[in-house]
Amino acid sequence: MFARFSEVAAERGGADAERDIRGFALKFYTEEGNWDMVGNNTPVFFLRDPKHFIDLNRAIKRDPKTNMRSSNTNWDFWTSLPESLHQVTITMSDRGILSSYRFMHGFSSHTYSLINANNERVWVKFFFRSQQGIQNLTDQEAAQVIAEDRESHQRDLFDAIEFGQYPKWTLYFQIMTEEEAKQVDFNPFDLTKVWPKEDFPFVEVGEMELNKNPENYFQDVEEASFNPAALVPGIGVSPDRMLQARLFSYPDAQRYRIGVNYHQIPVNYPRGVKDFHPYSRDGQARMDGNGGGQIHVEPNSYGNWKDHKDMAEPPMDAGDVDYYDFRGDDNDYYTQPGILFNRMTAEQQLVLFENTARAMGDATLQIKHRHINNCYQADPKYGEGVAKALGIDMHDVDLTPTPRDSDQANREANARGAADLNVPTEPAQPASANDLPEEGRDTNVQDPTSLTGIMEDPFVL
Repeated sequence: MFARFSEVAAERGGADAERDIRGFALKFYTEEGNWDMVGNNTPVFFLRDPKHFIDLNRAIKRDPKTNMRSSNTNWDFWTSLPESLHQVTITMSDRGILSSYRFMHGFSSHTYSLINANNERVWVKFFFRSQQGIQNLTDQEAAQVIAEDRESHQRDLFDAIEFGQYPKWTLYFQIMTEEEAKQVDFNPFDLTKVWPKEDFPFVEVGEMELNKNPENYFQDVEEASFNPAALVPGIGVSPDRMLQARLFSYPDAQRYRIGVNYHQIPVNYPRGVKDFHPYSRDGQARMDGNGGGQIHVEPNSYGNWKDHKDMAEPPMDAGDVDYYDFRGDDNDYYTQPGILFNRMTAEQQLVLFENTARAMGDATLQIKHRHINNCYQADPKYGEGVAKALGIDMHDVDLTPTPRDSDQANREANARGAADLNVPTEPAQPASANDLPEEGRDTNVQDPTSLTGIMEDPFVL
């Protein structure tokens, strides 16, 4: 198998030790083809509407005029989507800056399916839990690391493998039957929510070990393609709208980025398949014989290119073919972020407040009030703590709950305060958490493996 870890917000050359989620992409070379598990180091994501994927990239990347990152654009986008609060809470917590790629977990985030020989389906989430434990940096430590080494994560992972300190992850499944999916009180295919571990326990499956570095970074890493549609028999997809969009967009991105015949590049080649027999033909940089002179249509009278109907997945329930306004389906954006907040220690909560305040920078007062309101709906202490760290009086914040049960209702809620509060603010620099001891936190614990227990981990709900 092959693994690629990456930042999300930063471009190539960005500093490793920045507050950001991380890509956790794996390619398994099986006898039946390649399986790509294209996940992150968090169990949820900012979005559940795929049309906003481009907007997210624009929000966290550089401003078209200043060519600098914009706190205002970033937080305007996040706070306008209340479903992002779960991911934002994790990102702003003391798990928001890794000390190294070795000390992070990996999640499929999406729901997939497992299908047995009788064509029976169950839903599944994949979870790769670091055997090295969890180790993170504070904002202050990260600033020092960046000043001295912008490639800190890559250097640590590369050196550990070179010196034989091979990192390992344990793979777990969470399983949900189709009947259970119909009974739960949340949408099990919502990418902004997790499955409670008390109800859907983790089943240990195996482990993976990284024991070899690439010989040529460009060929083996830059030219690696990852595609959620790269599946093998027994593993299928789900009605998750974000996953459904990625099934189309990711292979398109690879064809644009590295060419229509990207499967010929060594790192992408299905090396586990004994007689690889691709249906594709022609295209730029075709170098594998291009199928020779064999017939290239189906149906035909010669037994070539058979349609394997026996591999068809069971049908999924479907609704009207129309734009999917998920807010009418499930608009509980605050319960799980509230649970996560309340499982944090008091020290972790303080760090969350102050990390958030610094990250919001010079965002307008309207945006800061909107985020305080979102946090308050998850838990009043969450909103109050963020307000204090931002230097904002809670009495000045409109805390009226808003339904946000349709796209129109969400837009109306986001417009609140536009007339009076759409003014820039001074960045907050709270510092009361700077000198907190190790106790009660996930940063700088002496033994990172002490933070690996699944059932005790507050960040795994």
